[in-house]
Amino acid sequence: MSVVLGGRLHSVLLRTACTNQLTATRNAHFTFYPETPDPSAGETSKVTLLQSVTDAMDIALTKDPTACVFGEDVAFGGVFRCTVGLREKFGKERVFNTPLCEQGIAGFGIGMAVAGATAIAEIQFADYIFPAFDQLVNEAAKYRYRSGNLFDCGSLTVRATWGAVGHGALYHSQSPESYFAHTPGLKIVIPRSPSKAKGLLLSCIRDKNPCIFFEPKILYRSAVEQVPVKDYELPLGKADVIVEGDDVTLIGWGTQVHVLREVAELAQQKLGVSCEVIDLVSIIPWDRETLFNSVIKTGRCIVSHEAPYTGGFGAELAAAIQENCFLNLEAPVQRVCGHDTPFPHIFEPFYLPDKWRCLEAIKKVTSF
Repeated sequence: MSVVLGGRLHSVLLRTACTNQLTATRNAHFTFYPETPDPSAGETSKVTLLQSVTDAMDIALTKDPTACVFGEDVAFGGVFRCTVGLREKFGKERVFNTPLCEQGIAGFGIGMAVAGATAIAEIQFADYIFPAFDQLVNEAAKYRYRSGNLFDCGSLTVRATWGAVGHGALYHSQSPESYFAHTPGLKIVIPRSPSKAKGLLLSCIRDKNPCIFFEPKILYRSAVEQVPVKDYELPLGKADVIVEGDDVTLIGWGTQVHVLREVAELAQQKLGVSCEVIDLVSIIPWDRETLFNSVIKTGRCIVSHEAPYTGGFGAELAAAIQENCFLNLEAPVQRVCGHDTPFPHIFEPFYLPDKWRCLEAIKKVTSF
């Protein structure tokens, strides 16, 4: 009963919250940096991140007759409007609502994928993915292994909104990627922009491993850029060097990439420090080569994410960098993260790893 009531409650609350998202954007702790598409990508269209997600699912449903989209409220377009028009275009057999039961959504998706269909499941908020944790960690991730590769649910993709939004508080702001990163058999992806979201989501949908695709909800409407109209995929497990630099490596993913880009500008202006900004892109698999090469060049590294400090994925990166780049390090690897508390409401600005906290970390590693 609590799951059902909670699901209904957060649906109602976020319908209201979505109307205030423009206000949240104006008060955001970051500045979105749009990217210029490669001319070879062909025709482009100016879209938001949520529209790029819709476009990716539209393409998948068009080209794959087995593909289905399902989850809470997706039939009418979803709380964040990411599935608008899909039911009308593809029919109620392929785009449909589910009961308010995340465990059931994940289990249903696993069954569809095992049967040979392409399952695109939506968990309305990453904060509510935990009832599905057993299904994803003990079933989806291990299905191929425990059957000796006779069966798999590799055509399962689970979408979920993720991260701070400005007013989400403890139940609509969490970043749970590190929970799943501990589980072999899953791929975890977090895009930073509309163009990345479309290509990465299509890659996840077509990948032969179950994927969790976390979508930074604060970027749904605030992130706008030119996105290629065509069907395209982007590689999983390949980090992007967004800004090249010589003195400090800054690593982040999702919304935090834009915070770090602003930090890099501040460091250059105020400290004369040249920072290299890297978007990890996918949490699992992650691009060891790009990160190690950058840290070997700069000798200093800061990893930043919204999730709490203890046990966050930044700890894994810091440990791996220390193991592989120790003789090149000029200072200990620093982590600038959310605090080890539940995600606060009115104190969100003090919780987030904003540009000023990151700038202090740059001062620390450059003066070590």
